[in-house]
Amino acid sequence: MSDTTAANGVTARYEETDEERLLTFSADGRTAAVAQNVDGYAMLKVRTAPDGDELERYYGFDMALDHAAELLGVEVHDLPVPEDAADMGM
Repeated sequence: MSDTTAANGVTARYEETDEERLLTFSADGRTAAVAQNVDGYAMLKVRTAPDGDELERYYGFDMALDHAAELLGVEVHDLPVPEDAADMGM
């Protein structure tokens, strides 16, 4: 399953792999990814890219989005969140 949406100069792609739920944002050549285990109950991992190094872990989706926005240099309200990703976090 995958879903892509764009708004405010930011593209968001949600996908599910065998191991993770993955939400990747891109804007102006920068990327930020938020990952959670496929069962949807673990802490969220913020990375520089889908396969990038883990930077931080968060319980709350809002905190993970804030960090992702910071990595992209945009405001958190500028991040489009695909519907399938809206329930990420604990």
